Amino acid sequence: MTVTITTGSVRNITLSRRLALLGLAAFPMACSSPNPSLYVLAPVPGTTYSGAPRVIALRAISIAHYLERSQIVRSSEGYRMDVLANEWWGEPLDTMIGRTLVQELNQRLPGSTVYGDSGAISTKPGATVEINLQRFDLDRDGALLMVAQIAVDGSVTAARGVSFQVRPADGTTGALVGAMSGATAQLADTVAGMLARR
Repeated sequence: MTVTITTGSVRNITLSRRLALLGLAAFPMACSSPNPSLYVLAPVPGTTYSGAPRVIALRAISIAHYLERSQIVRSSEGYRMDVLANEWWGEPLDTMIGRTLVQELNQRLPGSTVYGDSGAISTKPGATVEINLQRFDLDRDGALLMVAQIAVDGSVTAARGVSFQVRPADGTTGALVGAMSGATAQLADTVAGMLARR
């Protein structure tokens, strides 16, 4: 049996293969999403206090499980989560809140040294601070809502629940993160006041 292939047929096969390869090469580019935008909380200065213990350890922050994700949770109202799929935290949220609070507490308590107990420093503190973060997203009215529990342990023990509302300047993610930074600063103000009144 003899098969005859004309020059035109060879050209058509070669052209089809090239087009198929180009299509395969372009497929991942068409399906891939753009790199996510990354955000971080910023420390906000506050009122300074005196009378707190000389050395204070901030325990690792415990956050609600629904917040344990790279994507920023915009809201959890109405029995559903609104997650910003392509706008992420630049580091784990619990670590970032702890790092921000350490900076803010050191500024608010100039006579004290505040460190995170998950870091390299290990010295006996005069007081420890523990925080449970139960909510950190927009409420039904569009304000950032932070709900947390604080426990201070040392020569005297104190515990309290707190709730802060901060309205974002606009509807952008940057404004939301700015409001979150503001609520974290209010949390630092409360913790500093609890430590200073001991």
